[in-house]
Amino acid sequence: MDGLIPGDPERIGRYRLLGRLGEGGMGRVYLARSDRGRTVAVKTVREELARMPDFRRRFSQEVKAAQRVGGEWTAPVLDADTEASTPWVATGYVAGPSLAEVVDRQHGPLPPSTLRVLAAGLVRALQAIHAAGLVHRDLKPSNVLVTIDGPRVIDFGIARALDVSTQSAEGLTAAGAVVGSPGFMSPEQVRGEKVSYASDVFCLGAVLAYAATGRMPFGTDESGMHALLFRIATEEANLTGISEPWQGLIAGCLVKAPEKRTTLDDLLTSIEDLEDADAAPGRAWLPGEVLAELGRHAVQLLDSEDPEDRVPAGAPAGGFGPPPSPYSPSTPPPWQGPSPYAAGPGFAQPSPYSTPPPGPGPATPSPYGPSAVRSAKPLGTALQVLLILFTGLALARFNLLTETRSRLGALPVDARTSSVDGFTSMRVMSYSADILGGLLIFAAMIVWVCWFRRVRLNAESFAPGRIRYRPGLAVGSWFIPFANLFMPKQIANDIWTATTGRPEGAGRWLLHTWWWLWIAEFLTELNDYQSWDEAQFAGDAVSHVFSGQVNSAVGVASAVFAVLFVSRLTSLQRARIAGTA
Repeated sequence: MDGLIPGDPERIGRYRLLGRLGEGGMGRVYLARSDRGRTVAVKTVREELARMPDFRRRFSQEVKAAQRVGGEWTAPVLDADTEASTPWVATGYVAGPSLAEVVDRQHGPLPPSTLRVLAAGLVRALQAIHAAGLVHRDLKPSNVLVTIDGPRVIDFGIARALDVSTQSAEGLTAAGAVVGSPGFMSPEQVRGEKVSYASDVFCLGAVLAYAATGRMPFGTDESGMHALLFRIATEEANLTGISEPWQGLIAGCLVKAPEKRTTLDDLLTSIEDLEDADAAPGRAWLPGEVLAELGRHAVQLLDSEDPEDRVPAGAPAGGFGPPPSPYSPSTPPPWQGPSPYAAGPGFAQPSPYSTPPPGPGPATPSPYGPSAVRSAKPLGTALQVLLILFTGLALARFNLLTETRSRLGALPVDARTSSVDGFTSMRVMSYSADILGGLLIFAAMIVWVCWFRRVRLNAESFAPGRIRYRPGLAVGSWFIPFANLFMPKQIANDIWTATTGRPEGAGRWLLHTWWWLWIAEFLTELNDYQSWDEAQFAGDAVSHVFSGQVNSAVGVASAVFAVLFVSRLTSLQRARIAGTA
């Protein structure tokens, strides 16, 4: 990391700049600290890019989508100002070497046990990115940072904003313009075709092949950039030296036709099914050499001091020592072709690990911890008890209404309702069930919004800035007419994604089923507004009884799935907090 130079701002937004991490085709990257002490990477956009037609609108869309990316396998997008004279975006600072540095400089090809954790983490990161509607477009070793806890993917959601000047209205990239890094591009990127999620799968295969062999699967650009791109588009990857089953898994990613490539879900299942004899509970996933290097730099972080000439004005003294020699990876830099951003579509990403960040304390505070989250189990247990009691009462009410309908059905349709056998006793039982049901619903509603707010706050700690709406709306949205038909579901979707780290559609059947049953129960409740005993004639009373039966039946189903949903989400968050998810 380099110190700030004349002309660099002291602050960007609410972040105090500490030094320069690097500079690329898109702009500069600064190490910074928020007013509350969080260390971040602030990436600014070059003015000439900001002046491109439609760039700001596209950049704003991509940043908002990137902020919704969930999961623990990415560097979170925390803040941005797309309307500033110099647009910028702030992401979580990940203190770890890039995969390029680990393979090229520290260790070489990775062993199967490390490759397994790397692959699973990258798949989960892409699942989270795709769930937000983004295609990474530039997955490469330098955009994968390695930490003790696993890999982290950075610079997602930015390349598309830069692609605005090279795309047609149909989303196709103009001839001669490349968005991606040669050697780790998909055939459709090379040909300038429309890019889908499958493009990231191909790039993932190239990254895994590189990690397993220490070389790029389609060779380098020593014979010329166009020759490299031609090999990507037409020739098979060189997977020599990769043992099965990894060779087959990687080959499935590197299929030329996007529609024939393996899917992320299938790939993750295959990876998780692999037997790893070296894996053991508590065993580090990284080779010893890499762990030792991480340890040495941790000591540097504690012992080093910051020269005064590298401290921005107004910043406290103390921090980091003189920077080591910058690392130059052996993988080729992004192609400087006709694209107007010479260093590639993304920001330069020097290894934030090679120079300890300034200031005391850990470089990357945990996004969730004992002070930030609290188990929702007490509220969840109370809520489940209330829902189970309501289920029993709804079943009893359904049986009572069934008996009432049977007796009313024996009367002529124009007979007086009050003439039915046992009218008084059935009316008393119906009123009692309605009153008790109302009390249970009121109690469950209070506990429900408290539980929902708690899991929403936990989710915010798991994935900062990625939950829609303010925390107060986790309560208020349930009571806003019309909005309560969709806003709570949107919040629940974000909570689920942040908790599980998996994209939309992955294991969400329980969430979706509960929600639609709740909507059905809400609508049938509106139709069950009149008690059967208030009808003058038996025929009308039967209609009211039937409405009550439908409402009770739907209520039972809704309550059962609500119990399952509450139990599942509460358990997932407990496991996430405990670090066993």
